[in-house]
Amino acid sequence: MSKQLKTPFNNQIKKIGYGNNNDQFILAIETSCDETAASVVKNGRKVISNIVASQIPTHQKYGGVVPEVAAREHLESINMVIEAAFKEAAILPEKIDAFSATVGPGLVGCLLVGLNAAKTLSLVYNKPFIGINHLNAHVCANYLDTDLEPPFICLLVSGGHTQIIKITSYGDQEILGETIDDAVGEAYDKVARLIGIPYPGGPNLDKLAPTGDKKRFQFPKARVDGYNFSFSGLKTAVLRTIQTFNKDNIPKADIAASFQETVGSTLLKKTLQAAEDNNIKTIAIAGGVAANSEIRKKIFDLQNNGYKVYAPAMKYCTDNAAMVASAAYFMSNVMTDLEVEVFSRI
Repeated sequence: MSKQLKTPFNNQIKKIGYGNNNDQFILAIETSCDETAASVVKNGRKVISNIVASQIPTHQKYGGVVPEVAAREHLESINMVIEAAFKEAAILPEKIDAFSATVGPGLVGCLLVGLNAAKTLSLVYNKPFIGINHLNAHVCANYLDTDLEPPFICLLVSGGHTQIIKITSYGDQEILGETIDDAVGEAYDKVARLIGIPYPGGPNLDKLAPTGDKKRFQFPKARVDGYNFSFSGLKTAVLRTIQTFNKDNIPKADIAASFQETVGSTLLKKTLQAAEDNNIKTIAIAGGVAANSEIRKKIFDLQNNGYKVYAPAMKYCTDNAAMVASAAYFMSNVMTDLEVEVFSRI
């Protein structure tokens, strides 16, 4: 149900969240890594504006995200992005019901830029502040422009996290399993570097994989208890395979395809098992790697087995502020104290 939050100056009670009879607009900010984003979302579902300033061109020359550089670019972009979000939404700041920002996990210097901006807006316009866990936000991306309702099982796959989550109500998310070492996105980036695919490694490997033979190499699937995952051994197996070839004759496409097939099959098996064990017939995917073509295809193929399957639009898979606004509306375990600090890991 809706949350009773206080305004910062006069402690006026504002009811924010689902179950409220009045339309509510939340402006959220996301700066956890290398995208500066701001968005206005109505009632946790309808995206009114969604502005994202990507830093990919900046970090390509380094082969990865440099935290200090990322934080500096956030500082340069944050005001323009917020202004663009208000303009696109055609709404005045005074009409916003609450301001929100990602608190963590993420890069500390980057998170501070967005958090301080949201806190400032909260103070200037005397509206509640809502701090959001980045992982909760990725799950809530599935509510944007959809009719999805709990309960459902969500496979969260991103650069830093791989989790299977049971959502029993809008406000409750229970982690059933997660990776014990490398996250899926991390494994993708490492394998991409091993075979010489440029940054951003994961998306570029996904583009190359369909041109290869996914049956050429039989990479091992780690046997891990429960719904947990392990991908470090898979990465090592890829390295050993690469070492059997001359560096000028590495079958990059076949390795990419075989690697992607192994990852996709592993994720599918565990996710389906979680759904069956919990007698839940709705499955969603979330996170940056949810944009991966093979993983997406395998999960959506479950529709042929009687499951309802949801996934965010591609623009809501990678880091964005619309998902943060949705989480601010739907989640119950939010952080509303203006003294809250950012955190890098969970």
